[in-house]
Amino acid sequence: MWASDSGETAVMQVHLVDGTYELFRHHFALPSRANSDGMEVAATRGVVMSMFNMLEEGATHVGVATDRTVDSFRNAMWDGYKSGEDLDPELGNQFPLLDEVLEAAGFTVFSMIEHEADDGMGSAAARAAADKSVDQVLICTPDKDLAQCVVGTRVVQFDRRKGQMFDHDGVIEKFGVPPESIPDYLALMGDASDGFPGLPGWGAKSASTVLGRYLHIENIPADPETWDIQVRGAAKLAATLQEQMELAMLFRKIATVVTDAPTFTKVDELRWTGPQANLAEVAARIDAPRLVDRAAKLAQTRN
Repeated sequence: MWASDSGETAVMQVHLVDGTYELFRHHFALPSRANSDGMEVAATRGVVMSMFNMLEEGATHVGVATDRTVDSFRNAMWDGYKSGEDLDPELGNQFPLLDEVLEAAGFTVFSMIEHEADDGMGSAAARAAADKSVDQVLICTPDKDLAQCVVGTRVVQFDRRKGQMFDHDGVIEKFGVPPESIPDYLALMGDASDGFPGLPGWGAKSASTVLGRYLHIENIPADPETWDIQVRGAAKLAATLQEQMELAMLFRKIATVVTDAPTFTKVDELRWTGPQANLAEVAARIDAPRLVDRAAKLAQTRN
């Protein structure tokens, strides 16, 4: 808990942001902008501006998970898993730059190398939720993978762009399955953005209907005649699952967010108190000198 300016006790929330998603989103949403060295910096500028918006809206404890590279340990598990081979260099070159700018701006960054930003957020969410001083954890990303990390109303998923928040019941309403079934759901229907196809014939509707009843892949009866739900093509779906059970379990493992990746030790590390001394230098590199004054004004309200 922390004290507000009025002296009242305020709810302590932890905001965990998918920095890589934000970088991609701003790269495709903003017009190109190069710095004095000819390096594209528009997306990085967009992300850090967005983070300051979050602070101005009242966020106090913020962690940002990023990918230092696109590849992760999952590439060794499935040849078709997403990689950085086709990544636009103008975007890829901003991965390390984003980390540098965010850290100079005073944010705690979980830069993932072997893991992915999703794992960073999932791990940070688990750690923050275990702290009794934390009232709520907001996982700030629309990525459906992170729905598996939602816990009641304590750990929720927040789509900042749409202003939509999903707790446990919200996940069920959106996907037809509870948070703990999301990896199974993705395993059966596949995830094109991550590069694994799922099982033939299985789609979002069939996966949600079956898992909404049986929760996990291994609980689905082999004999479709014993299913107590109505699913179109049940016999074929059941046969495919039995034939490709090993593949389904592999896809579930790939879709499961790691919750013990290195992030932070104490929640207080996430509290934003102001920028680092090198912000002016870093801000000049991304052609954003106004960040310095903006950060200084925000810091005055936090100390």
